Amino acid sequence: MKNQYLKIIESTGEDTARPGLRDTPERAAKAFAFLTSGYQMNLDEVVNDALFPSDSEEMVIVKDIELFSLCEHHLLPFIGKCHVAYIPNGKVLGLSKIARVVDMYARRLQIQEALAQQIASTIQEVTNAQGVGVIVEAKHMCMMMRGVEKQNSSMKTSAMLGTFRSHQATRTEFLTLLRDQ
Repeated sequence: MKNQYLKIIESTGEDTARPGLRDTPERAAKAFAFLTSGYQMNLDEVVNDALFPSDSEEMVIVKDIELFSLCEHHLLPFIGKCHVAYIPNGKVLGLSKIARVVDMYARRLQIQEALAQQIASTIQEVTNAQGVGVIVEAKHMCMMMRGVEKQNSSMKTSAMLGTFRSHQATRTEFLTLLRDQ
């Protein structure tokens, strides 16, 4: 990857031997590997048996999970937050594991619509929850830095599974609790 970054920088007309750029191809390759580290993550390792028995059937919400990802269309970042809710069905997932699931999918080349669905489906699969709701809010550099250059635009996507899809009251409770500060 380092050699490919060298070629990309050279193709701009830059002198890759100048001090400021001499180590850039290596740094860029390391950064890109980190930004796409979700491909090396394994769901079993991420969850790490952090499922615990629970009699609770009340909604669990984790709000404001920071995320960053790379738009698969332009390789530019999108940055925002994710809100995840589920209704347990005999077991709950360790709190940090929800954030780790978000990271596993966000740290891949991605579109936001798919990201919300992947997170929801995975939480559903792991917990066998009665329902899962996910909302992702993000600002996309591909809209801000190029193209239409709209600095204040943001995108919200959702994925609703199980009772979050079939019961309006459950979806409304989730959305109401997100608004409460």
